[in-house]
Amino acid sequence: MPVPRGHGALPLPPGQARRNHAGNRTGDVGFPPQTAVRAAHGARHGTERRQGVETRKALEGKIALVAGATRGAGRGMAVELGRAGATVYVTGRTTRERTSETGRADETIEETGELVTAAGGTGVAVPTDHLDPEAVRALVERVDRERGRLDILVNDCWGGDNLVQWDRPMWEHDLDDGLRMLRLGIETHIVTSRFALPLLLRNPGGLVVEVTDGTAESNRDYREPFYYDLAKSAPIRMAFDLSHEVPAHGATALCLTPGWLRSEMMLAHFGVTEENWRDGTATDPYFAISESPAFVGRALVALASDPEVARWNGQALSSGGLAREYGFTDVDGSAPDCWRYRDEVQLPGKPADTTGYR
Repeated sequence: MPVPRGHGALPLPPGQARRNHAGNRTGDVGFPPQTAVRAAHGARHGTERRQGVETRKALEGKIALVAGATRGAGRGMAVELGRAGATVYVTGRTTRERTSETGRADETIEETGELVTAAGGTGVAVPTDHLDPEAVRALVERVDRERGRLDILVNDCWGGDNLVQWDRPMWEHDLDDGLRMLRLGIETHIVTSRFALPLLLRNPGGLVVEVTDGTAESNRDYREPFYYDLAKSAPIRMAFDLSHEVPAHGATALCLTPGWLRSEMMLAHFGVTEENWRDGTATDPYFAISESPAFVGRALVALASDPEVARWNGQALSSGGLAREYGFTDVDGSAPDCWRYRDEVQLPGKPADTTGYR
């Protein structure tokens, strides 16, 4: 059985690996040549540095909303935004009093807010079900009332991993679970954008980030099963669609994916922690290319700090690809390029050597 897939590239059944190998190349879409412009001279740490002296944090004064920030990539992005000085509203369904249908009580949205503040930002935890339009309306009204603006919107809601029935064709997959996955992975993003975009577009320079699992190129192939494929392909299209609507208001819309993410669920699957994660390679050697949630968070900070972020409008980007462009690293000082590794090493079945890939 394949391991649980959350955000990020994961081991594939041999049959799917054979199907997906044809046509995949770098896994990055539209990366321009290296440019003189770099987002945040100190993007690695969320601060700007001049002549070795730390100055104003890169995102100080910015207001962000990370929808779906209880754990995984959402939490990683929220914390790194905070480290860069932003005020971050974080939302999710699991609180210290109530556990969502994911069944994981160890991570709560209140804890994410505290981690954002501990990192140097201002974390504001707002328990929210993004399938409830009135709850989302109230959330955005609160942001407007308290801050008067929104600069960064991150649509990261998901929470459907426990509903996926791997290796089953569409007609054998539970219909209610499949439709629930589509609501969690697509409808939540639409509802959030519907209410948050008017606030974000009030001022020029806004950034809308759709988060998914996979690049445009990798998701051009079948990401089985049926419902998972739809849920993870739709955010790429939503970012593309919004990229035709928001630029008139001075905003940018794009899609961002991590690689093989060492989320809390993934670490539990391998029976490891973030400190000894490499022990997981004894179970799957390709786990060596995995990345911490901070890595995609640093990718987001680099984008949000880039005065020329509009060059990415409408594109599907990866943490590893952006690391090549902006020069940030993961917490261990490496820069894992998961999607290129997946295409060039993992899918062809080559030895799990990460030399040249992290």
